[in-house]
Amino acid sequence: MEFYEVVKKRRTTREWQNKDVPLDVIKRIIDAGLAAPSNNHLREWEFVVLHDPEEKDNALGLVKAWTAEHGLSDPDRLFPVGTIQQRMYKYAMPRQYSMLRSAPYVIIPLFKANRLNCEYVNQLNAFASIWCVVENIFLAATAEGLGYSMRIPVGTEGESVCKALGVPGDYMMPCYIGIGYPAEGAPSIEQHAYTADQKIHVTPPPSWHRGQPNSCMGWVC
Repeated sequence: MEFYEVVKKRRTTREWQNKDVPLDVIKRIIDAGLAAPSNNHLREWEFVVLHDPEEKDNALGLVKAWTAEHGLSDPDRLFPVGTIQQRMYKYAMPRQYSMLRSAPYVIIPLFKANRLNCEYVNQLNAFASIWCVVENIFLAATAEGLGYSMRIPVGTEGESVCKALGVPGDYMMPCYIGIGYPAEGAPSIEQHAYTADQKIHVTPPPSWHRGQPNSCMGWVC
């Protein structure tokens, strides 16, 4: 698949075919993740790969409880208006558990850090780096004809999952990733579409005055 086609086809999947994925494919996808830029050139990343149902149950118990606790079985009540964002949440939120549990594989990426300090942006370098890894995994899965689901842990959920999996205390997880073959006929969630012309901002010429909006880009200079 050509690169730009992969980028355009990359979409979160929340429903799966009952079809296994070869482990060699999962390894290739993780190899693509390991090719991401590293904040300290050491690539201090590890991956927990879950395939057995009992292993997934051990890691996903908090996700199941969170889904039940927040009443997401009634999305019509929670998201009644129907904007693009609300329609996405209406479909996605009740599937926070099932989109992982029913995926053939769940990958939990790990990065070396025991806390996040966001006083300055550069102090989040390790966190930024692992998200480069995650995006490479998404793109590689798409190139393999697969889909992915992703959930970011809430509150202390990530810490609890790491303890349940025996992860050393100096590592953190940014997310869970489900990998599998997308179900045929699953809904395609709308996206806000933009072009580069709508999102590029340039330094205004000297003739422009501060406080006047940029007529091309819509920003106030």
